[in-house]
Amino acid sequence: MTTGNADYRDSGLDFPADFLFGSATASYQIEGAATEDGRGPSIWDTFSHTPGKVWNGDTGDVADDHYHRLDEDLDLMKSLGLEAYRFSIAWPRIQPTGRSEANEAGLAFYERLVDGLISRGIRPIATLYHWDLPQSLEDEGGWTNRATAYAFADYARIVGERLGDRIEVWTTLNEPWCSAYLGYGSGAHAPGIMDGESSLAAVHHLNLAHGLAITALQDVVTNDPGFSITLNLHVIRPVGETGAEAARRIDGLANRVFLGPLLHGEYPADVIEDTKDVTDWSFVQEGDTAIINQPISVLGVNYYSTVTVQMWDGVSERVNADGHKDMGGSPWPGSRDVEFLAQEGPYTEMGWNIDPSGLEELLVSLHDEFPDLPLMVTENGAAFDDVVTEEADGPAVHDIDRTDYLRRHFTAAHRAMQRGVDLRGYQVWSLLDNFEWGYGYSKRFGIVRVDFDTLERLPKDSAKWYSELIRTRRLPETPGAY
Repeated sequence: MTTGNADYRDSGLDFPADFLFGSATASYQIEGAATEDGRGPSIWDTFSHTPGKVWNGDTGDVADDHYHRLDEDLDLMKSLGLEAYRFSIAWPRIQPTGRSEANEAGLAFYERLVDGLISRGIRPIATLYHWDLPQSLEDEGGWTNRATAYAFADYARIVGERLGDRIEVWTTLNEPWCSAYLGYGSGAHAPGIMDGESSLAAVHHLNLAHGLAITALQDVVTNDPGFSITLNLHVIRPVGETGAEAARRIDGLANRVFLGPLLHGEYPADVIEDTKDVTDWSFVQEGDTAIINQPISVLGVNYYSTVTVQMWDGVSERVNADGHKDMGGSPWPGSRDVEFLAQEGPYTEMGWNIDPSGLEELLVSLHDEFPDLPLMVTENGAAFDDVVTEEADGPAVHDIDRTDYLRRHFTAAHRAMQRGVDLRGYQVWSLLDNFEWGYGYSKRFGIVRVDFDTLERLPKDSAKWYSELIRTRRLPETPGAY
């Protein structure tokens, strides 16, 4: 067991020379240009334009206008010293209907992005799917439709043929838990469906899409890249006599329903039993789990907070503090009897508890289960209510809370490495303030501030702190301001 400050506020920790420091974004959240150069509509275009779905009626039509400010943003990344950039490719920018011929303008944009990264010494990590499904495919059933998984493999092949000599790591899916359960179960995310059976069908077809896409990419890439998937695995804390049973159920739905087929080649039997009143799982066909169970070279891990659970007594008012926006449906099919208790603070502006020990626990537990599988933190960061102050040398954002958050979570990652975890890198979420899904522009995760009126970029103190970490490879002290 490593030692350090109990609050994870360590400093002076050294990271290996080959540890990959970077930052991450997602296409719909930053690109804008929603109807330009042949891009088709996605489910998030439809969802955000539907009254009542997104706070303040915000949409991603303009977002950060990254599509038109690409060179400026690439220069910004270089100025911060980023060694890697994890971005996502908008499927409807490549195939406007999800089945159409490749859109040359879309491919050319991502080619410019990748070449711009490489010319600046930044390694490209490409995510093929960060939730912006072409609306035409949703009209055919979206991720409840098995055919979508095969369409995704065709899309992966198109992108792989164009960029398959330059991408460092290919990530098939970002957080399929969110796509399936928030999109088709709770209704909090696009396409806004509230149906337990649909959410579980989506789980399987997303898993299947991953396996098919890995195979498609392997057929066309030429530069020996890494292959990956990014999961938002839940760190679950049981409480009381019924906590263990509640944790088992939620672990099944949140974690093992993905890790099982992806890395063990089978779905957990207890999850199928737990959800038998929701679905008979007939959407799983013979041979599917073998397709899903493709070798990957690194597992992406997204971490923000923990959850605390017990079984609901059925009498008292049920507590549902699971950290997700409540739109009426449930992201936990078959687990209505599980209660999510409020977490101890402090909290970010998302209402998520701040607990860096959860990241260390998660990384160590994954290493214990899959000792030969390298890991990478592909998202970690925090939303806070930033304030712009006018200084003698210009405007500044002294985001002390975010800098402290990052310091503590990098400490957690370092401790996990000291305990034997093969952690290859860390991609901070997010490079830019952006469209935060159902919360619109009300939540700021960026280490770089974006003025959503002028679109001006302003590195916050957290960006300067992170830049120092990258330059020195040593966790800095955290003074009040930079």
